[in-house]
Amino acid sequence: MINIFTRRSAMALAASALLTAGAALPAAASDWAPNKPIEMVIMAGQGGGADRLARLFQSIIQKEKLATMPVLPVNKGGGSGAEALRYLKDNGGDDHKIMATLNSYYTTPLRTDIGVDIEEFTPIARMALDTFVLWVNADSDIQTLDDWVAAVKASGGTWKMGGTGTGQEDSLVTAMLENEFDIEITYVPFKGGGDVAKNLVGGHIDSTVNNPSEQMGFYNAGKARPIAAFTPERLEAFPDVPTARELGHDIVYWMQRSFVGPKDMPAEAVAYYTELFRALSQTEEWQTYTKEKALMADFLSGDELQAYFLEEREKHAEILNMMGESS
Repeated sequence: MINIFTRRSAMALAASALLTAGAALPAAASDWAPNKPIEMVIMAGQGGGADRLARLFQSIIQKEKLATMPVLPVNKGGGSGAEALRYLKDNGGDDHKIMATLNSYYTTPLRTDIGVDIEEFTPIARMALDTFVLWVNADSDIQTLDDWVAAVKASGGTWKMGGTGTGQEDSLVTAMLENEFDIEITYVPFKGGGDVAKNLVGGHIDSTVNNPSEQMGFYNAGKARPIAAFTPERLEAFPDVPTARELGHDIVYWMQRSFVGPKDMPAEAVAYYTELFRALSQTEEWQTYTKEKALMADFLSGDELQAYFLEEREKHAEILNMMGESS
């Protein structure tokens, strides 16, 4: 059994009072401020959880006037995020570029020799830990995890599990399920979680392990059914959905939602962006979103965040070795 649940810190939201809209800007913590638009690189395609979150952050930053310049999201999801990683590496020292990360931040450099060492990048802020749920089409007869396992076994290896990319988060959770239940699954990769969700309700795949935010629209419309959550405890958004752990299967997995900067980003810029995201983490809109979309808000920055990244990289290396996916 593989458990990749790690919390290096308790809920680390700042102890200061909640910011009111426009009451303070990150520049208060630093004399530095951007003098042109800030490029927010997204290491995933459009429509998935990473893309949705990045654009939500952009919207909150604009509405709350948290930045002195516009924030421009740019998708660079090619090669399971390799495009974004190389882009950030090739722009060392740039103080107007930040990158929204997910767990491919670890896995892509481990799987492919792209000349990137994430230890060189500049940690800025972890905003939340996202969750994973096993989903089937609401028209399916499958109601429980046991039903799902039986159906996969009966398919003789033709069961289609949709996910984002190969060697990324969804395929890792799929591999954990195969290992736990001694089953064979046909993994079907898509460019983003939005495509995965559409293909599930369209009947083109049999199940997914999508993040709740990616599947929530179809769930609310009665078109997708959650079977089990891969979290330590039941999710508030799905109180009737059991965890794999409580069903006797210790599969726990998180997706980090963080921001980093290029190598050698000036310290003044790091302070500016760190305080920007700290302020964002305290907004009512972000707190409401995390509750509704089953994310765990958990702010982390600086050396603690870098230590978290490196620890998670080691854990993902172990999983990829089990899958035979490491370079």
